[in-house]
Amino acid sequence: METNWFAKRPVKDVRPGDHAWLAYSGAEERDLVIGGFVGEGLDTGEKIVYVTEAGPETLPGIATRTGAELRTFLGSRQLRVIGHRDACLDGHGRFVPEKMAETIDRESGEAFGQGFRAVRITTDHSWLLRGPGRHDLGQMVGCEHRMGDAVAPSTMAMAICQIERRACLPDELAALRDTHEVLVEVDPEFSDEVLTIVRTFDPPGLRVEGELDSARHTVFADTLARASAGRRVVLLDVSRLAFIDLGGLHLLTLHANGPAGVRIVLDGLTPAVEAVIDMVGWHRLPGIVRGRRPAASTERFGGGIS
Repeated sequence: METNWFAKRPVKDVRPGDHAWLAYSGAEERDLVIGGFVGEGLDTGEKIVYVTEAGPETLPGIATRTGAELRTFLGSRQLRVIGHRDACLDGHGRFVPEKMAETIDRESGEAFGQGFRAVRITTDHSWLLRGPGRHDLGQMVGCEHRMGDAVAPSTMAMAICQIERRACLPDELAALRDTHEVLVEVDPEFSDEVLTIVRTFDPPGLRVEGELDSARHTVFADTLARASAGRRVVLLDVSRLAFIDLGGLHLLTLHANGPAGVRIVLDGLTPAVEAVIDMVGWHRLPGIVRGRRPAASTERFGGGIS
C-alpha cells in the first residue's frame, strides 16, 4: 500500500504554498478548474503566470473577458503569458527543469514589488510527454520537485501543474502525481454541512457525499438533470454517501425512466445505502443498476475533501 498523504480540495480552496496537481480527462474538466483558478486571481488582484504556447485570449478564465480587460491585465503585468522557450527551454529547444524553477522564482519575486498580494502559476506539461520527442520521466519528476521547492515555502505563490491523463502511462502519471501534496478538482456543484455534489468527468457523472434527505431533493434533482443532459448513461459515485431516503431513491427512478431514458449506475455502494436499496428491492428501481464495488483506497487525504 502507498503511504503518500495528499490534501484533496476544490480549486476555490487552493492557497499560497500549494503545489497542486490536476490530471484532467478532457478540455471541459481542465477549463473548469484552471478557469476558476485564473479567473479568481484576476478578480481579486493577484498576479497570474501562465506558461503556454497558446494565445492569452484563448486561455481558461481569460477567454470570456473583453478585449479591453485583457489589454489591461497584460499592460499592468497582472497577467504574464510566457512561452516555453522563455520559461523552460535552452537555446537549442531542450527542456531545462532548472530554468522553469528560475522562472517561477523570478515572477514570484517580482509580484510583491509590483503590488500584487499573491501570484498564481500554472502550466500544462502534457506536451513534454507526447510524441517521439517525449522527455525522460526522471527529468519531469525532477522538474516537479524543483517547482515544489520554489512554491511550498512561499506565503504568496501557489501553482497548479496540469497534465492530460492520456499523455502518459498510469505508472508515469502516478509518479508525477506523487511529487505534489495537493490534488485539485472542480468546485462542488452544491455543498452544505450535510450534502456535497461534485462533477466527475471520466466517466461523466457526479460524486455524492454525505446524506441525501428530503430537504436536498430539489437541488440534487436539478444537478442530476444537468449532469445527464445529452447522455444515455450517468455514473453516480456514491462511495461517500452515508444515507439516502426513500424519496431520494424515488427521485432516481423517476429520472431514469423519464423522457431521456437515462441509465443510472451506482458506483461504490456503501453497506448502509445498499441495505436501503435491498429493502426496497432492485426490481422496483428500473433503470438503476449496481456499478463497481467499493475499492480500498490507496491514498490518504490530509485535508479538504476526503
